[in-house]
Amino acid sequence: MYYFLIYVWPFLLLSQLFAYTPVVTPNGTTLDWTMEDGVKVFHLTAEPITRQFAPGLNVNCWGYNGQSPGPTIEVVEGDRVRIFVTNKLPEPTTVHWHGIFLPNGMDGVTGLTQAPIGPGETFKYEFTLRQSGTHMYHPHYDEMTQIGMGMMGFFIIHPKTPTEEEKVDRDFCIMLQEWFIPIGASTPNPMVMLDFNYFTFNSTVWPGSAPLVVKKGQKVRIRLGNLSMDSHPIHLHGYEFTVTAQGAKRMKPSAQYEAVTINVPVGDTRDIEFIADAPGDWAFHCHKTHHMMNGMEHDIPNLIGVKLDNIEAKIQKLLPDYMAMGQTGMGEMFGMKGMQGPSNFIPFGSAGQFGTIQMGGMFTVLKVRTGITDYKDPGWYQNPPGTVAEIVMETK
Repeated sequence: MYYFLIYVWPFLLLSQLFAYTPVVTPNGTTLDWTMEDGVKVFHLTAEPITRQFAPGLNVNCWGYNGQSPGPTIEVVEGDRVRIFVTNKLPEPTTVHWHGIFLPNGMDGVTGLTQAPIGPGETFKYEFTLRQSGTHMYHPHYDEMTQIGMGMMGFFIIHPKTPTEEEKVDRDFCIMLQEWFIPIGASTPNPMVMLDFNYFTFNSTVWPGSAPLVVKKGQKVRIRLGNLSMDSHPIHLHGYEFTVTAQGAKRMKPSAQYEAVTINVPVGDTRDIEFIADAPGDWAFHCHKTHHMMNGMEHDIPNLIGVKLDNIEAKIQKLLPDYMAMGQTGMGEMFGMKGMQGPSNFIPFGSAGQFGTIQMGGMFTVLKVRTGITDYKDPGWYQNPPGTVAEIVMETK
């Protein structure tokens, strides 16, 4: 017995701790836990927060533990978990453990399975995990407001005995969300149903979204969760990935399939996997064109093809800062230097090594590098000579 406690038990504990590759939540964190009598104990606090979507754009959200999305809960199939939820919101709330098998009274639906958690109250949820996969958590009280203001998070359950096929070297999770924030304002309007103007990965927009940095040759998994109002077709450049899980359920090998774009439905999750064998800076984004934009204003007039002649000069006599834009498309508006925008607003475009990157919103970069020793941002990819598209003639 003494030998077991001193030599075997620490080894078994370490094996449990390192039986999986920990998930990375870009621009987020993983929730700490303590072990009490064989139960993993977590603490979540629902509260108003300020979230930086990108430098220059700070948003008044609701979230958990100072974050939106809330910290990722990471556990193992078979674990028993105890989660204390404290409510610091101005109204009641609950937490629903989305897609997880548990006793009915732990399901978190106000009025149906539990009383609401009032402001200042703490409730306890406790259950044993009987499955694995990419799951989520969110409120089921005033969902329109609370989810719309950013209250959501990942609940990742690793398999107790993963197969070789299930093991990866890098494991990312990204929550998809959309918002309407009036230009110059800081508080989202959760009552908007259709006309959203910011689209986020983990409540950030490019250039505030962290890149996904991996070493060449590594096996990569990206978990995608969607608690927004719309589906999002997520596209990865440079790779054909394998869709390995949907609805938090890993698909049988015969049902898995290759794709370059995966549509993530509302209220669901998808896992994709690939071998990072092509070095470079590869775009990763939603392919709905408006979802790759920042701070859209829907009332801008359409001037494509309109000849303004000397109208701009006449208007500038009354409004010296007036600029007529959009006659040849919207590209001229991206990255315009010296253009003064409203407060708390992200201008169009961001700096890249070849000029302005004309995408934002649900956009980030997969950075695959050879021989890296850590996962810090390595900067822009240095393309080998002769491998960059270049001008060969000018059109007269």
